[in-house]
Amino acid sequence: MTKPLIIVESPTKIKTLTKYIGTDFKVAASAGHIRDLPIKTLGIDVDKEFKAEYVNIKDKSKVISNLKKLAKNTTDVYLAPDPDREGEAIAFHIMDILKKKGRKFHRVLFHELTKKGIKEALLSPGDPDIDKYDAQQARRKLDRLVGYQISPLLWKKVQRGLSAGRVQSVTVKIICDRERQIRAFEPEEFWTIDADLTAFNPPGFKAALVKINNKKIRIENNEQASQIVLELETAEFIVKDIKAKTIKKNPLPPFITSKLQQDAINRLRFSAKKTMVVAQQLYEGVEIGNGGPEGLITYMRTDSTRIAQDAAIEAQDYITRTLGKEFALDEPRFFKNKNKVQDAHEAIRPTSVFHSPDKIKQFLSEDQFKLYELIWKRFVASQMAQALIDQKTIFIQAGKAYLFSVSGSTVKFAGYMAIYSQQKESKDNDIQSLPDVEVDTLLKRLAILPKQHFTKPPPRFSEASLVKELEKNGIGRPSTYASILTVIRDKGYVDLVKRYFVPSELGFIVNDLLVESFPNLLNISFTAKMENNLDDVETGKLKEVQLLTQFYCSFKKSLDDAGENMVSVKGVGVDTELACPTCGKELKIKIGRNGHFLACIGYPECSFTSNYTRDEKGTLSIVEKIVDNTKVKDCIKCNKPMIQKEGRFGLFLACTGYPECKHTESVNGENSSKDIGVKCPEKGCKGAVLEKKSKRGKIFYGCSSYPDCSFASWDKPVAKPCPECNASFLVEKETKKDGKFLKCPIRECSFKEFE
Repeated sequence: MTKPLIIVESPTKIKTLTKYIGTDFKVAASAGHIRDLPIKTLGIDVDKEFKAEYVNIKDKSKVISNLKKLAKNTTDVYLAPDPDREGEAIAFHIMDILKKKGRKFHRVLFHELTKKGIKEALLSPGDPDIDKYDAQQARRKLDRLVGYQISPLLWKKVQRGLSAGRVQSVTVKIICDRERQIRAFEPEEFWTIDADLTAFNPPGFKAALVKINNKKIRIENNEQASQIVLELETAEFIVKDIKAKTIKKNPLPPFITSKLQQDAINRLRFSAKKTMVVAQQLYEGVEIGNGGPEGLITYMRTDSTRIAQDAAIEAQDYITRTLGKEFALDEPRFFKNKNKVQDAHEAIRPTSVFHSPDKIKQFLSEDQFKLYELIWKRFVASQMAQALIDQKTIFIQAGKAYLFSVSGSTVKFAGYMAIYSQQKESKDNDIQSLPDVEVDTLLKRLAILPKQHFTKPPPRFSEASLVKELEKNGIGRPSTYASILTVIRDKGYVDLVKRYFVPSELGFIVNDLLVESFPNLLNISFTAKMENNLDDVETGKLKEVQLLTQFYCSFKKSLDDAGENMVSVKGVGVDTELACPTCGKELKIKIGRNGHFLACIGYPECSFTSNYTRDEKGTLSIVEKIVDNTKVKDCIKCNKPMIQKEGRFGLFLACTGYPECKHTESVNGENSSKDIGVKCPEKGCKGAVLEKKSKRGKIFYGCSSYPDCSFASWDKPVAKPCPECNASFLVEKETKKDGKFLKCPIRECSFKEFE
């Protein structure tokens, strides 16, 4: 009898699975999705209940062929892609290509890749979840309808290569809205007044003025501050009241996906994308010792704070053994989920707390160790005793009118803080130690310290705070945050400047056009409601077709209106309120092949164009062009003089024979390109490969002997011969599946070298 077949999503899981199931099963991997909507067409029939046209993914033919081969004569197929919506879609597509009379399909969910987790999943398989599959289908179709129907509109009205997305566009709007708040912000002056005091015994301390005549204060200018300081210079400072209390602090629950991303960004400086990649590695299995690979954490895409009873009990056992009974709980602590969170998966936790970070550090990469330690500490801390903090506040009367206060705290019992210090508690180090004083104690005034301040605008979003904002507003799902943040940067809508998101000029232009034409689609509450509707599809409360019909009815109307009425930045341009310095007519922002620029509406009579800049308030300024008429060199094409000019990509040399001769060069000639240390591979050529920029600013690699040699490559050549076919160089490649690697440029040669 043929062995049953287990099909997982990731090839890296195969080794971990095989370790525990031995030879009782055949195991194969789909390497992600095997079918999807077609690339070149919409692939959705909106007139036939949004029926999707699925096709096999082009480079998955070998995978599909292998799955069919392994499934031949097999009666039982266990579908084990990841336990989420995407995994369910993969399971259904595998089932579709392997369907055969008499063959049975079983859905198994590996929440953790351990002996116990794998055994339990195989002993209690279920049926593929049609509602979860429909929810994934609904999301995929929504994203396709939006992306494939708005993007061509942007190509026509703005420039080719742009894209819109149901969630990505709302994310860009959030960033643009925040930037406009910052630009519109007007700082307001205010002052604070502190007093350096001592009780004639150390330590000295600093108290803040909090009330005048029993009213909260706002000191608006130097004059007010100076008057108060003058009165305080002669006032007696006497302890009026002392309030002391012990605060009980509870630990945070174990990580859900969004909170893990936020903490990893803040504490480890990981990006959201990197966090998920490393977490996937820890989930799928790591070699620890000679026992083979083992999954170190539970599934990392979850909104639930639920933990298994046996995991909580194991944590209590570990805490008692290693830290002492006083740090453990009498009963495990469990956390309630918020709102409509789906409870299919546990929170992210170590599969065994006895795999302490220090114990397995030698088997992990640096990044794996850092993230695992974060997950492990958060989980263990969640099962530890409360921290007890003694807090004391001293109120000080100065004269008749002024009240100062100062607070200090000490840790009475560290509790969970012995393992994991929450972010807010890191500020406790800045809280002062206070002297032992009693009510009516006279204090000595050392100095009165007035200080000027200005209110600050709301901060720009970091990756962590943007993830938090998306989560707070119910936009997208934690599993999609990393890809959203990557896409909006790759498309050039935002830049990450000093770890904060700043919208680009293109981002503002596209955002404003979409907000004008698709107000519902760019509405935060509308997007959040759509996420709730998708959850309802998953739970069977709403049918996929109902959701799509409701959405598409209004969307199609907006789409048709936008086709007629959306402003063409290519043609009409964006208003600026700037006057042309040549003819006085209005300047508008337009976008051409080489980016955005200012152009006069008087064209062709007035051909004025210019680069522009914006100040912190968003005000536009014309960038004066640099034209140096001093002859630099003779043109290599026509021998006429070349002069220096400034274009949208900076300074360049232009032939004075224009328009008959259109030859241009970089300011320092061709040699200003970067030499990467690789000889040109073309036979008989003595040139070197240089890093260059295309007209659109994209990096490519070409020969220094151009135009005599036409060698060019988008992939970076590396001075390393191919060991299989003896090609003179390899090229650098990077994919989501394999990461960075070297590859032979010869199509017929399959050599790859991984880092």
